[in-house]
Amino acid sequence: MDLFEKCRTFTRADDARRAGFYPYFIPLQDTEGTEVVVEGRRMIMIGSNNYLGLTTDPRVREAAIKAIERYGTSCTGSRFLNGNLAMHNELEQELADFVGKEAGLVFSTGMGVNLGVISSLVGRGEYVVTDRDDHASIVDGCRLSFGEMKRYRHNDMAHLAQILDGLGGKPALVVVDGVFSMGGDIAPLPEILEVCQRYGARLMVDDAHSMGVLANGRGTGAHFGLTDQVDLVMGTFSKAFASLGGVVVGDATVIDYIKHNARSLIFSASMPPSNVAAVQTALRIIKAEPERVQRVHEISEYMRQGYRSMGFEIGNSQTPIIPILIGDENKTFACWRALFEAGIYVNPVVPPAVAPTASLLRTSYMSTHTYEQLDRVLETFATVGKALEII
Repeated sequence: MDLFEKCRTFTRADDARRAGFYPYFIPLQDTEGTEVVVEGRRMIMIGSNNYLGLTTDPRVREAAIKAIERYGTSCTGSRFLNGNLAMHNELEQELADFVGKEAGLVFSTGMGVNLGVISSLVGRGEYVVTDRDDHASIVDGCRLSFGEMKRYRHNDMAHLAQILDGLGGKPALVVVDGVFSMGGDIAPLPEILEVCQRYGARLMVDDAHSMGVLANGRGTGAHFGLTDQVDLVMGTFSKAFASLGGVVVGDATVIDYIKHNARSLIFSASMPPSNVAAVQTALRIIKAEPERVQRVHEISEYMRQGYRSMGFEIGNSQTPIIPILIGDENKTFACWRALFEAGIYVNPVVPPAVAPTASLLRTSYMSTHTYEQLDRVLETFATVGKALEII
């Protein structure tokens, strides 16, 4: 059989295109953060991770431009060799200090952090244990490691304890999302830590959606006052930090080990200077303007109350990520299409990204959204929800 036979028989995308329900790879012709232009129409964006609205901040833009003028557009090499600038090292220490750890290590992508950290730390005869709702990058990091992966039911501490107990004291790393990317709920970190400490497991928290958002931007550990007890914290720059890349922070000896063993770091070109400068500037804005973080939470609570008052199911969201739980895949696509045509940009999430009966619309909010925009979103959701008998 031809290896490419699976490509020829793959029809799901074409079927969706023909039905007018294809929501992926839509080209944005212009973007101003809270509004985008698609097919010549201006739309309200509630499908972005630009939580603090910093991608269009003039200070961030200017910093990126100045970095290009000084260093050029690329480092053209791995940080392991010629691609390491002083600004990479400066950013690492700034982020470590911000979170409250000894040292940091910057990667070219957030995906690369999880691939490199997990695969370098977990070897043969060792274990990595994850929440079933953890991000795909964590799953792929586990697959790349030579250790064995175990998964516990979402936020089920009894199941986590059962798994760790069954390992008989063998080395284990527990990896958990600080904020879950689909549900917007915060991991029960105190309970997770208690179980990890009981069985001698190490803990890594993926703060992709927490860094820059929780506890004045310092993440899930700071939210619970437990940063000192978390072994490793990773974060991404493509969300609150208005750039691209990722970081892991922790004890200096552990970070140094990862630096010399993480293949996704060693064999990838380093973050371009413009991206580094954008993150540095975004970080300084976050520290100087905590009202941005406060506002995105105020906006998110406003939207949670609005959706609930209309009868939408939104799960246990506690963050700027608010899922609209629909269940049926076809109805989810129909809802997405109606909202799209009404000028609201939102992301449908369907199997296999979620369980077969758990399709949803993933909405997310920025500190720069206006209440006029938010009210229009709620009004449109009410109209569409009633028309499709979702509410």
